[in-house]
Amino acid sequence: MEIYKDLSSPASKQFEELLNSQLSKNKIEEGKIIEGKITKITNKYIFLFIPGLKSEPVIDINEMKMIGFDDEIKEGATISVLLEKIEDKNGDVIVSAQKAQKIKGWNKLVKCYENNELINGKITQKTKGGVIVEHVETGSLMFCPGSQISDKPIKNIDHLIGVEQKFALIKLDMVRGNSVVSRRQVVSSNKKEDKVKILENFKVGDIIKDAVVKGYSSFGCFFEVTTPDGTLDTLCHLQEISYSRVNHPDEIFNVGEKHDLKVISIDMDKLQVGCSIKQLSPDPFEHISNYQIGSQYKVKVVKITDYGCFCELEPGLSTLLHSSEISWTKKNISPKKIFNVGDQIDCVITEIDKDKRRVAISHRLTQENPYSKLENEYPVGSDIEGVINNINEYAIYLKLGDYEIDGFLHSNDISYNGKPDEELKKYKKGDKLKVRILEIKKTDQKVRIGLKQLQKDPFEWFEQKKINDAVTVKVISSDNKGLIVKPEGCDIEFLIKKSQIAMSASDARPSRFVGGERIDAAISELNFEKRKASFSIKLLEELMNAKAIKEHSSPLSGKNLPFSSLSEQLDDKKKKKDTE
Repeated sequence: MEIYKDLSSPASKQFEELLNSQLSKNKIEEGKIIEGKITKITNKYIFLFIPGLKSEPVIDINEMKMIGFDDEIKEGATISVLLEKIEDKNGDVIVSAQKAQKIKGWNKLVKCYENNELINGKITQKTKGGVIVEHVETGSLMFCPGSQISDKPIKNIDHLIGVEQKFALIKLDMVRGNSVVSRRQVVSSNKKEDKVKILENFKVGDIIKDAVVKGYSSFGCFFEVTTPDGTLDTLCHLQEISYSRVNHPDEIFNVGEKHDLKVISIDMDKLQVGCSIKQLSPDPFEHISNYQIGSQYKVKVVKITDYGCFCELEPGLSTLLHSSEISWTKKNISPKKIFNVGDQIDCVITEIDKDKRRVAISHRLTQENPYSKLENEYPVGSDIEGVINNINEYAIYLKLGDYEIDGFLHSNDISYNGKPDEELKKYKKGDKLKVRILEIKKTDQKVRIGLKQLQKDPFEWFEQKKINDAVTVKVISSDNKGLIVKPEGCDIEFLIKKSQIAMSASDARPSRFVGGERIDAAISELNFEKRKASFSIKLLEELMNAKAIKEHSSPLSGKNLPFSSLSEQLDDKKKKKDTE
């Protein structure tokens, strides 16, 4: 060995070249997994021979025990190691059997993941959020989240620990070296295969005998069906239980009971079978031909809601009595205050839709229309007494006579002269009033009434009047806006605007007049449809001036006056001089 001490000698260089060529030939590179032969075993170390290396690599025997190879270590045996360093600073070869095993295991997992293959593993221990799974082939440790242990919640998993079973790889992180597996996917897949076999035994229209009630919810009843290939859970929807209305399955079924089912649908994608019980018996809607629109029948109340009552014409043939068809007058009352479940009530069929399997009924049509009765006894224009039962910001509602009908009295129909909001304040709930019927809408179930119509309309004072007529008015008050006046013989007050007090702006002063003073004015506006009239002192002055001029002036006024004649003479002389 002395000849290799001098590394600069030709012999040393020749040996180095020979060694490098051998390493290249055997593809020995750092970071690669290579095979080594065990040449010697001591209490602490294992010596390996790897062709092409300068020296024999040494492995701590505890490392071999950690990867589970302690019982298989024998002289002459071949093991895989990771070549970390061909030569460190001390000239030693550094190898690792543990790292080689880990890399081999990871590569195996990657291959299984890429090929979507299941792997064999054992749950070794519980951990936060799941369990640790050991890969049987490589010993690699993987994580299985708690949600991926089974398709159903499991309180105790002790029976699964240490048992070799299949897992599906769902995540590999090469950077961090983490792997996540799922037992749930395997369990679900097995169940799916079993369900497919079971579903192949059924077709639409089949009758399933003796299905067992397993449970129920608000939307249906669950049954367990037994077949030669296993058991299957199926749902009978609430609407398929009975032709009669069913509020909840517990009204009909008890857990453990056996019932026949009819297959109405099969979904191979969702692996579901839809079943029906009601389709095992004749459809009662086929009896609808026994009923006629407009005829009255007895119906049974089977359910009451806020919007109406579900009723049966006969068992299985149900319909809805809407709240709007319960009473002519009680529109906002709850059906629960009128009817009870089990009541037999009279109803008239108003509609039969065979395509939509719908029947409409009315209870109010079995009673006399109170609006028609009111119209017959109290036609429009009639007077009737009523009691105030409600007042809001714009109207009063009266119960009319002995009828269960509310009359609508708008604030504008209370008084001819008063302000509507102030007139409303004069009345309270319980007051009796005599009113006049103004309008009856039987279709809309509305009656409009009036109070002021009982009095003579003060606007009738204008019936013999027209625009430009002069009238005498009494000054009630004055302000910066003008004069508040009331025509003699009329109970309506009017405003003469400041601009209409006088022709001259200097005289258009409301302060010129005092309350109680009587003055003349002309009607400047008159609209009977809108019940609107206006007065003007200015207009009266203009009319009087025009009348005076007309009465006191000559028909030739402005033509025969001296200054007019002189002007004409001067013009004639000028024209004559110009011609000369």
